[in-house]
Amino acid sequence: MKGMIVYKGKYGATRQYAAWLRDETGLPLVISDNCTREEVMQNDFIVCGSSIYIGRLLIRKWLKKNIHALQNKRIYLFIVCGTPVNETQKLQSYLQASVPAELLHLCHVYYLPGRLVYNKLSWFDKFMLRMGARLSKDPEAKKGLSDYDAVKKDNLEDILTDIRKFVSREVKPELVEH
Repeated sequence: MKGMIVYKGKYGATRQYAAWLRDETGLPLVISDNCTREEVMQNDFIVCGSSIYIGRLLIRKWLKKNIHALQNKRIYLFIVCGTPVNETQKLQSYLQASVPAELLHLCHVYYLPGRLVYNKLSWFDKFMLRMGARLSKDPEAKKGLSDYDAVKKDNLEDILTDIRKFVSREVKPELVEH
């Protein structure tokens, strides 16, 4: 089975997860802006990584552009964000808003915790976070924004297990059509 890792991030957490996946799997790593349709077509599966920015996956335009090349592939999609894993409705809304319906059923989705280093954000991103905190109904969000870093290699256990199972699987003779 031949695969590759394609990712798009903003502040480094997605890139870190993608690099760890490359190190663990030996798969080539490509930033989505540099990945061609031909490269996608040459693979049996694609590991896609994206951070969330203003409620959408950064890799969404690439997914849409490559929809036909991806339709017959297994897609492992890891999403890096600050939204807690137990907020499933919000996480699902990100997915629905960003992944074309034709690809959604092909995606094995993994939500990975990200990081926030407030001083490294652009002035616009700082402004947007402050506004979001003010408008939030969550009292914790209103208290202010503090740095956090939950990016850990251990967070990749599930996706790595699933990729390894897929790569090592053997086609059983009784399942082959004649």
